[in-house]
Amino acid sequence: MAPSMTHIRGTCRRFKAHILMTIVQIGYTILYFITEASFNRGLNPHVYITYRHLVSTLLMWPFAYFLERKLRPKLTLALFLELCVLSLLGVSLTLNMYFASLKYTSPTFVASMVNTIAAMTFIIAILLRLEHLDIKSPRGVAKAVGTLVSLVGVTVMTLYKGPAMKNFGEALIHIHGNAIHESWLKGSILTVASCITWSIWYIMQAVTLKRYPAQLSLTAWMSLIGAAQSAIFTAFVQHKPAAWKIGFDIKLWSILYSGVVCSGLIIYIQLWCTEQKGPVFVTMFNPLCTIMVALLAYFVFGEKLFLGSIIGGIIVIVGLYLVLWGKDRDQEKEMRADEASFVANGRGKEQSNDSSDSPATDGKRDPVKRHEDV
Repeated sequence: MAPSMTHIRGTCRRFKAHILMTIVQIGYTILYFITEASFNRGLNPHVYITYRHLVSTLLMWPFAYFLERKLRPKLTLALFLELCVLSLLGVSLTLNMYFASLKYTSPTFVASMVNTIAAMTFIIAILLRLEHLDIKSPRGVAKAVGTLVSLVGVTVMTLYKGPAMKNFGEALIHIHGNAIHESWLKGSILTVASCITWSIWYIMQAVTLKRYPAQLSLTAWMSLIGAAQSAIFTAFVQHKPAAWKIGFDIKLWSILYSGVVCSGLIIYIQLWCTEQKGPVFVTMFNPLCTIMVALLAYFVFGEKLFLGSIIGGIIVIVGLYLVLWGKDRDQEKEMRADEASFVANGRGKEQSNDSSDSPATDGKRDPVKRHEDV
């Protein structure tokens, strides 16, 4: 019995990051449906973003204050302005467009489009000369082809809606109110725009973390500033005070769930997995959410599944894994180069030590020793 438990614990420890990232994708899958249900019950997407990040701020600040008190660098004016731009790209602008698009499309479509962020980030990084593309190597070809394939998939999902797939039975769970899917093209444009700004945010985040390496504090600052920016934007576009009133219904649970679980717990898990396994490992789990959303939307919630979303989603996932394969090979090459450099430096030090103990050196020191003996 004991060896069996030891084996189970060892297996769980070995695949801890895999299990955690699977849980993360399950959390995001629930998010799509609970937010769509709250939107269809009348919750304004912009009000939702504001409240969600206020909840996240209240959750993250105590942990950031006590756990990163010595790690947190001094906040200068230039750094604060950088955090404002980072919050605009990662919270207020991106998420407002992203969740507004959910009103006009479907959870399956939105979840599929998230898979394009890796390819878009790669393109932007090349344009900014932050990424090197060796088109003569297999990994370079994989990244280039994968990026093009992903863009083809995005184009298919955006321009071709296609016929709705036939449902084989009634929905097991009814969470929808009055669906507003009135403009597929409008929703598609909003989703693509949010993925582009999201990609820019990933690149800028990596730069900011070098100057502000306190991850919890950075998350708390982005939540606070993003909530303030979203509140100002919402005040301009939503003039009805009733839109800000939240009762004890699906609207409140949607805000609490997304603020505590998605903007709090999940962000922490992703940061840990990124530190342990790298960003490529974390990104590879995104298609799992797409598959779970599609299955739940079709079989459980009775969501219409369109042919264009299926075809485009499959194409995007194929392109994504080509890009990730190329990125993974790049990281392996860098690791081998670092190991070779480390070994070479170690040999150089050994040779230096050997030369200091060589016979010639000993011969030079013998007269001194004999003189000291006399």
